[in-house]
Amino acid sequence: MTVVVAYAPTPEGEAALRAGVEEAQRRGEDLFVLNAPAGTALAERTYASPQQLDRVRADLAGSAVRARVEQRTGQGDTAEVVVEALHELGASAVVVGHRRRTPVGKLLMGSAAQRIILDAPCPVITVKPAPHD
Repeated sequence: MTVVVAYAPTPEGEAALRAGVEEAQRRGEDLFVLNAPAGTALAERTYASPQQLDRVRADLAGSAVRARVEQRTGQGDTAEVVVEALHELGASAVVVGHRRRTPVGKLLMGSAAQRIILDAPCPVITVKPAPHD
């Protein structure tokens, strides 16, 4: 089985990555780190550069879990791509970082994390970054 992390180079994404490593270790499972930005633009907040993904790979190389890091761009919105990967991998759990949003912000823009929570075929672990992140 596999624990999936919906990763972005943000405080929320870093919190999800840490929690995902812990969950994969606890379960004795592999880890799949997926960066699925909503767009392909380098300015996209959730887009991880090749250097950022290399850093994640290097950090995971020193962990006790077998991990794979992948980026999927231009395949749809973030929630759709993550949920598709969960089905594809037969994931046992998904870890998602979440940030506080105003009610108006949720109404106007929605939330990829919220849609993953609602559509995931497996348990979802949501985490917030520490106050100092």
